[in-house]
Amino acid sequence: MADDMKFRHALPVQIRFNDVDQYGHMNNSSYFSLYDLAKTSYLRDVFGNKDWHHIGIVVANINADFLAPVFFSDDLIIETTVIHLGHKSFTLLQRAVNKASGVLKCQCRTVMVGYDVATKEPVELPADFKQAVCDYEGKSLEELSQPLK
Repeated sequence: MADDMKFRHALPVQIRFNDVDQYGHMNNSSYFSLYDLAKTSYLRDVFGNKDWHHIGIVVANINADFLAPVFFSDDLIIETTVIHLGHKSFTLLQRAVNKASGVLKCQCRTVMVGYDVATKEPVELPADFKQAVCDYEGKSLEELSQPLK
């Protein structure tokens, strides 16, 4: 699926010494830290200095497919895009790619849910939130609202 996707957001990341396990490759739990870093960068690029004190977003589900090992010497980029916008949630697709070879190492889907900080309940994503994502991705709300395959 990721091969035909356009990723506007790409963040070069540094593999840290403690990311590598006893087998010489990046530990599976380290990917999620890198995905979080790229997610934060993506949200900053899309929303600027948005006030997250009234409406927030939280992770509802996250799944990763580990396709090839990452080694300490790899030059890694995390690519991020929104592949679905729903009423209360949206889905991010992220992938870890070796910059030099272009080899896809891992890909991750994250479902994020709109969240009211005061009531601690899920809420509908505001129209301006959805529009900002559409504008950044260069897609219409209709395109991003299609059911995932």
